[in-house]
Amino acid sequence: MLKTDYKFGEVHTLAAQIESESDKVQFRHIFNTDSGSVVLLAFKAGQKLDTHLAPAEVMVTVLEGEIEFTMIDQAHIIRAGEFLLMGADVPHSVVAKADSKMMLVKIKP
Repeated sequence: MLKTDYKFGEVHTLAAQIESESDKVQFRHIFNTDSGSVVLLAFKAGQKLDTHLAPAEVMVTVLEGEIEFTMIDQAHIIRAGEFLLMGADVPHSVVAKADSKMMLVKIKP
């Protein structure tokens, strides 16, 4: 079942859908289904997500700024306009090197 606050056929500016706040990383779900989701995240420089697992295949796309995405103990710098693919259940963490916005596309295996 599709869950979204958006209407089909409407055009939106992706990065404008979320703003960072100083107290914690911000999350905004664009849509969720039983098989996956699209989520926006906004970080202030220095904010992070500690090591965790995602039970889905993931595409990480940086919309603004720069992040350090570490998976399986290897750090990757991802800048605006770049993306990275990651398999399900891979340990990973994120640190914002600058104020940043990213999009996660998650597909459950």
